[in-house]
Amino acid sequence: MKKFICIFAVLMIVITLAAAGCKKEPAALTVEIFDRGMEDGRTTSYDNAWTNWIKNKVKTELNIDVTFIPVNYLSENTDIKNLMASGSAPDLCYTHSGELIADLRDQGSLLDLASYIDSRLPDLKKLLGEDPAFPGRDFIYRNADPQTGKIYSIRSYRTALAQRNIFIRKDWLDKLNLPLPANIEEFYDALAAFRDRDPGGVKRNNVVPLGTSGACWGLEDFINHFIDPNLSDRDRWVYDVYERRLMMPGFKEGVRLMNKWRYELLINDDFHLMAGEDFYNRIKSGVVGAFCHDWDLPYRTDYKIAKDIALNVPGAEFVPVDIFQNKEMMDKAGLYIFIPSFSKNHIAALRYLNWLAKPENFHFLQFGQEGVNHIIVNGVPNIIERPAGDPWFMNSGGNIDYTMPMNGVEMGSPELNAGVLALSYGSTPPDVIVNAYMISTRNARAAVYHSTTVNQYAQTLQDKADQLLTQAITARPRDFDSVWDAGIQDWLASGGQEALNERASLYK
Repeated sequence: MKKFICIFAVLMIVITLAAAGCKKEPAALTVEIFDRGMEDGRTTSYDNAWTNWIKNKVKTELNIDVTFIPVNYLSENTDIKNLMASGSAPDLCYTHSGELIADLRDQGSLLDLASYIDSRLPDLKKLLGEDPAFPGRDFIYRNADPQTGKIYSIRSYRTALAQRNIFIRKDWLDKLNLPLPANIEEFYDALAAFRDRDPGGVKRNNVVPLGTSGACWGLEDFINHFIDPNLSDRDRWVYDVYERRLMMPGFKEGVRLMNKWRYELLINDDFHLMAGEDFYNRIKSGVVGAFCHDWDLPYRTDYKIAKDIALNVPGAEFVPVDIFQNKEMMDKAGLYIFIPSFSKNHIAALRYLNWLAKPENFHFLQFGQEGVNHIIVNGVPNIIERPAGDPWFMNSGGNIDYTMPMNGVEMGSPELNAGVLALSYGSTPPDVIVNAYMISTRNARAAVYHSTTVNQYAQTLQDKADQLLTQAITARPRDFDSVWDAGIQDWLASGGQEALNERASLYK
């Protein structure tokens, strides 16, 4: 009997030890979080209802203990650099600085993430989707080294990609019995009718058919419209130097048309001097028939263009029109996500990053609890502003500091995302905002991804390109070709040719 008891006791010890060996200890993980201060009702960035929700859910589902490490939002570059230098950076970090990423990569301070994409980050890969700048390629590989394939950082993505729209006075069109322009020829006819027939009754010499401030932003879509639509992806990439497209086939003819329009008095003569409030006030005064600018400019509550012009000119209304080819969206790429090479918890960091990419997790962080953090309006969540200091107060819009893989609300489709955005435009009907967003992005191409390394020429080439546009548009029509050709030669000699050559050699 004593022998049996001894054997039983030994067996129980072995079983207990085996069970203890099978039980996984919780992993400890540190995660960077931007500290935006406590102004405007914000809570402690690393200790509030949102962080507690994350900690509890991650502990339950992944058996990971998360600790958030605050980094000052205004001095993130310096703070992260110091943390990396001291070897005390969090296991999972993010930054807005591509230069910092390049420096840390060159120092050997970043973990190569390439081998973990499929094994550890499948949900993140699916969420990020395709890279619009490189059709057929997954966005998660955006920062892959073209030579080695190594990935030292993963880009988060912007959910709102609308860039510009052209807006036209619908009340003027109605007075002239003209339809909304459906192409650039009809748009030109409308501008000419505004100039000649003064539908706003502001006196013909005061009419500004097409108002613009500067050549690069306000006229860019008109110029880009004439770029060869059949241009290959390679040529579109090679000829886009520091966001200047001077060498693209067709670009010169777009500039020539702007020269023609200016001399036909369709564009304000002082376009190259007009900026900021002066431009907005001119629109609000009721003399401008159309303009091209940010996709939502008339409806923004900080500029109040739609509101103020309606007060100044009863019945005045700007509406967006879709007349361009070669429209562009904003680049999808957001901040840089990385893991220090010295992290002892890199697997936990990868598991947490993939956890953030699951809809049930980022949706809660973006919208919270219905009735507490949001109500449903027009089929989408409308955020309820919590009182200052409330634990559920969002320290950043849509909690973007916690939803690391994305910047903006992700509902699963551009139209639904626009529907959420639309609820933040005051009294403007949501369908107006959704319509403007969808027009801006319809058939739009993704921005070209820039990876030129001869960056010592960047500012010079941008400035010279901008100066050339102004000179060419304001030149006498008979002098246009000579002004343009001389400017191009100067631009090429100032580093443009070297940049073009390098881009051609880098393209894959």
